[in-house]
Amino acid sequence: MMWNGPFGMMDGWGGGGWLWPFHFIIPLLFLALIVTVVVWLVRYSIGWGDLPPRSERRPPGIDVLEERYARGEINRDEYLEKKRDILG
Repeated sequence: MMWNGPFGMMDGWGGGGWLWPFHFIIPLLFLALIVTVVVWLVRYSIGWGDLPPRSERRPPGIDVLEERYARGEINRDEYLEKKRDILG
């Protein structure tokens, strides 16, 4: 009969011990990494990765003020004064 050492045939890996969760998690993480890299490469190769230009966030009152100025309801000085008030 052959002696297999103190841990048996699998040198301590037979029951999995505390490492058993990693047998499931590590392949999933590796697969997620591969999918992420492929998606990233596809997006950037066809130009989807370009960020759209950032639009300036303006208070909604500015739009109303510009419309009133365009219609001639307020003069330039009033427009500039109100714009300073809105923007702070």
